[in-house]
Amino acid sequence: MSPKPLPKDVSCLCLIGSNQKWLGLPSKDVVIETLRRFQEKNLYVRSLSRFYKTPAFPAGSGPDFANVAIEILFKGESDSLLEIFHSIEKEMGRKREKRWGERTVDIDLISFGTMVFPDVAVQRSWVNLPLAEQMQKAPDRLIVPHPRMQDRAFVLGPLMDIAPDWCHPVTGQTVRQMFEALPEMDKATLEIL
Repeated sequence: MSPKPLPKDVSCLCLIGSNQKWLGLPSKDVVIETLRRFQEKNLYVRSLSRFYKTPAFPAGSGPDFANVAIEILFKGESDSLLEIFHSIEKEMGRKREKRWGERTVDIDLISFGTMVFPDVAVQRSWVNLPLAEQMQKAPDRLIVPHPRMQDRAFVLGPLMDIAPDWCHPVTGQTVRQMFEALPEMDKATLEIL
């Protein structure tokens, strides 16, 4: 069940990535086009990180990604925002055929204010899921904060540009603390475009 609409705008952290050309556009330009479509859908981008080039995950699973983190303000339910994201992805040729496969565009909702969906227990179970199971299973509902955010330089690096002090509502850690806890070799994979 979706939470009730909120009376005010909610600050949402998101990640946009691409590692496939679309209509001849290279990945960075696909991300820029995605941002333009956010405007068309009346999604207000409040903050924008630098553009990053990062390796696909898991390693060797495809071309490098162009990634950017954004903060948007949204009034409504989290499921409604996810529907907008999926509609933009579909408009831009995204096919959901393979978990962690190549994609023209991928829009991830990293946080929805300070809320936890669907609840802390489910969020923690996905955080603690072993990698082998992560590669096979996909959630059947929205889980926020994103259960893999604390593990991924390609998420935390761009978030450091726009929200280093954002605090995870379950762990109590800031983006800065999570980023600093990453292995140095993971942080070294971040390349500014």
